[in-house]
Amino acid sequence: MRQQHSDGDGDSGSGSETARPRVRLYTDGACSGNPGPGGWAYILEHPASGRSRCDSGGERVTTNNRMEMLAVIQGLEALRKPSVVELYSDSDYVVAGINERMACHRAAGWRRSFNSPKKIKNADLWRRLAEAADAHELTATLLKGHAGHPQNERCDTMAFEAAQRAADLPLPEPSAADDTSTLFE
Repeated sequence: MRQQHSDGDGDSGSGSETARPRVRLYTDGACSGNPGPGGWAYILEHPASGRSRCDSGGERVTTNNRMEMLAVIQGLEALRKPSVVELYSDSDYVVAGINERMACHRAAGWRRSFNSPKKIKNADLWRRLAEAADAHELTATLLKGHAGHPQNERCDTMAFEAAQRAADLPLPEPSAADDTSTLFE
């Protein structure tokens, strides 16, 4: 089950056809057990119009880091046009990954290094995040979690509720095609 509110029309308010709209993306992930049922949530804000959109979802068996990443991916994929995105997350794994490691891992083919045969943890989601970010100008800022930041607290609540709903989902059927080798490393 997802919760959504209407999003902005993407107009930056500048009158320029080439100006990218500026948006703020707040995200959080939660997991009951690690691995266990998990939830993700995001809030997108378009300050120029005052509009916002939020969404949340979950998975029956996942990890906290995967939910943190999926929140960012879902928020970026919800944008209808290339934007200047200010990401705010309480996940050091996500923020440091975006700011410090993603470009190197991408260049290495999502492996630990150019010479390593081993994929990085959550390679499938890092690849998806990089592809979602390509259309945008993305900056990532680390927030202190549970410190009273209104949007972060709201995302935390939404992600927790999504994780609770995910606990009632049926367990996924194992498949030889599934790439779960990086799920629980």
